[in-house]
Amino acid sequence: MPDIRITRKDFLEDRQGRTFADVLNDNGQPFDEILAFFNDKDRQRRMEESEVHHNRPALAGVVRELESLGPVDQFLGAQHPRRTKRLRQVVGVIVRMIMEGRGWQKTGRKGSLGVRAAVSGSTSRPGTYHNTGGLAFWFLRAERYERKDGMPYRSVRQRGRTHETGSSKDAPPKSRKKSDTGHSGTNGKSSARDDAGALRHKGIR
Repeated sequence: MPDIRITRKDFLEDRQGRTFADVLNDNGQPFDEILAFFNDKDRQRRMEESEVHHNRPALAGVVRELESLGPVDQFLGAQHPRRTKRLRQVVGVIVRMIMEGRGWQKTGRKGSLGVRAAVSGSTSRPGTYHNTGGLAFWFLRAERYERKDGMPYRSVRQRGRTHETGSSKDAPPKSRKKSDTGHSGTNGKSSARDDAGALRHKGIR
């Protein structure tokens, strides 16, 4: 699989990347550090393995290492929530560009990276929006991806459906009730009516 290298020019030419020019032009944002982080073949491989082997978002494969970068952690913990949200969105764009370049596409679903701390109402206090559990501290969820030529393994849900369908075909037929036995074309109710008629014919009620 080809290793993808993204430049500032590539990012600004992307259909989504161009909407984040403010982040690129803000010298206080660690954009270059993030770009260098993702332009690494080992991390790109781990992103793919996260989807293939762990059934987690691609970002899950590297998010802890990303959050451990000093400039990234400091920015996300000390800046206005609006600015930190823009930076997290930039990370999502970079991940998409890399995954698409390596033969993947979005599924239209997102996967969880953590459990958000409870916040009453909106706030502008830096560092408020973080997680209290899960894999990541700053990132809440991320896009899920699938290979354009098909995934190598089926999900547990898909395998479960196949398993249940196969089991139902092999299941033995249900045994007939005792009331179903007897002459052909009769059932329990008709047999009871015949017996009652015979008794009435004999004068027995």
